[in-house]
Amino acid sequence: MKQPERLIEALLALSAGISVLTTGGIIVMLAVEAAHFFREVPLGDFLTDTQWTPLFADKHFGILPLVAGTFLTTGVAIAVALPLGLIIAIYLNEYATVGFRNALKPLLEILAAVPTVVYGFFALTVVTPFLQRLLPGMAGFNALSAGSVMGIMILPLVSSLSEDALTAVPRSLREASYALGATRLQTALRVVVPAASSGITVSVILAISRAVGETMIVAIAAGQEPRLTANPLVPVETITTYIVQVSSGDVAYGTLEYDTIFAAGITLFVLTLVLNNLGYWFRQKFREQYE
Repeated sequence: MKQPERLIEALLALSAGISVLTTGGIIVMLAVEAAHFFREVPLGDFLTDTQWTPLFADKHFGILPLVAGTFLTTGVAIAVALPLGLIIAIYLNEYATVGFRNALKPLLEILAAVPTVVYGFFALTVVTPFLQRLLPGMAGFNALSAGSVMGIMILPLVSSLSEDALTAVPRSLREASYALGATRLQTALRVVVPAASSGITVSVILAISRAVGETMIVAIAAGQEPRLTANPLVPVETITTYIVQVSSGDVAYGTLEYDTIFAAGITLFVLTLVLNNLGYWFRQKFREQYE
């Protein structure tokens, strides 16, 4: 083997090793710090208590309100991103000309490049007042506006990956559908989309993982009131929002209250790990292979 090739292999191995070591270091740090918290708070109370008030005089350490707020905003985001992203993907793949598709896809990617703090202020100052005119009882901080804007943020992820999955469907399936008398819309909805369902599902799961870990949009627009609710019109607090709140410097380092951010962090890590592995499993189990 030539010397340059050995150097390239060594650099690639080093890059992979750094990634693995970094991930391992994060896991170890979270586990060690979270262990301090769980020595004082039973795991059962952490998982089942319906109140999260570690910064109050009457302390409760139930993670369920934060998990509920996280999945509530994520659910709103997916409700926005999934239909819009799938419609965009079908249009780009089945209807748009090559030139228009090549021009539109980079423009969609710009949405992913916008700083999330900008999205947060947009949700607070534009989307929330607009929704309050339609829903007068909606609070100033709420899960609906934060989740809606978060759906716009993850829209490129859903549309781009779904379009790639649709593109991978062989042309022969489309031609067979047309030969049976199906229209272009019928072919797209009843043949192409079902054939690409595994790839589309994976794109949705990855988008959910991205939304679960989002910080600035929910910190700015969703509020900081942990509550176990499914009502998107009221303020909620997500796991990431709480971590930002405690990390701001008002809580003394080394206290039980400070250690709660590591317990919340390892919960968030487990959630995203489960979602990512679910996407990998789904892709391997239901992936269609065509000759």
